[in-house]
Amino acid sequence: MNKQKATLLLADGTLFKGTLIGSPGTNGGEICFNTGMTGYQEIYTDPSYTGQIIVTTTSHIGNYGVIDSEKESDHPTIAGIVVNSFSEVFSRIDASGSLQDYLVKYGISGIADLDTRKLVRHIRAKGAMNAIISSEFENDLAGLKAELNKIPDMNGLELSSKVCTKEPFFFGDENSDFKVACLDFGIKHNILRSLSERGVYCKVFPAKTTLEEMEKWNPDGYFLSNGPGDPAVMEYAVKTTKDILDTNKPVFGICLGHQILAEACGISTYKMHHGHRGLNHPIKNLISGKSEITSQNHGFVVKKEDVENSDIAEMTHVHLNDKTVAGIKLKNKPAFSVQYHPESSPGPHDSRYLFDDFISLMNNN
Repeated sequence: MNKQKATLLLADGTLFKGTLIGSPGTNGGEICFNTGMTGYQEIYTDPSYTGQIIVTTTSHIGNYGVIDSEKESDHPTIAGIVVNSFSEVFSRIDASGSLQDYLVKYGISGIADLDTRKLVRHIRAKGAMNAIISSEFENDLAGLKAELNKIPDMNGLELSSKVCTKEPFFFGDENSDFKVACLDFGIKHNILRSLSERGVYCKVFPAKTTLEEMEKWNPDGYFLSNGPGDPAVMEYAVKTTKDILDTNKPVFGICLGHQILAEACGISTYKMHHGHRGLNHPIKNLISGKSEITSQNHGFVVKKEDVENSDIAEMTHVHLNDKTVAGIKLKNKPAFSVQYHPESSPGPHDSRYLFDDFISLMNNN
């Protein structure tokens, strides 16, 4: 079978040629890489990856197909995928279909049969940048560059209000011990499952919901979810988080939620060179002294100097590779957050205790 050709163009002019996977067409976004050895479906359906092209460092993708139980949202949220070797044949008996058909169904373009090691080394050296995948501009580099220039920069981009639920919904058993209002910035399904498994009844609210609206449900605590985009431009979320903190109810934030909690405490955030994305990031818990292997997916981070100078918050976790802030807690409020994903599946379960810590805060409040 003759494979259709595809082109990958990076914002710095670097060009790669390969073969088309997924849907024919032209898709663009910020290119980044994930070092996880498994879990491609969870990656592709994680709303935090909205607007991004994902390079997987695992060489073989598609070999176990897709299955509904491993979705982190209702559909893929990525802008495109880049892989070395792509398989339309899948071996898992309970898979619902092939990754190829899944990508076509949702209009996701990808490119295969290129040197992903070379590409990842380039991104590590030059930093995350916009890129575009196309099966339509093979002999029209100028046209492809024009399309690439239309893609917005992730720095300063607000995306949570676009990917969040449009209407509130419930998750879990209404007879559970606790009620938690989840502010949806792009929440993953497994976060809701992890809360529900611990006796929490969740009500998930759109990103721009006010405290007044959430308080009508009288929750025992608040959860600030993960999500895509730049936290520094989410003034609405920062204001709501400040209002939530004034209630003195327990608060737990993950990833973008962690960054929003920091911003609400006057701690700034900034865009990283190429971010942290994978299932193998080492974190040290500064309270227990123990280390954890964690799953991460973020391109922005909390400014360490601001945490160290804060009278409100203190650092609880540190990333051992680059010493960036991986967790904070408030000194006089029952609120804490982490930069990584304790609910990760697949991935390490070292950090699941954080959900138990949140339950303990509600028990003691």
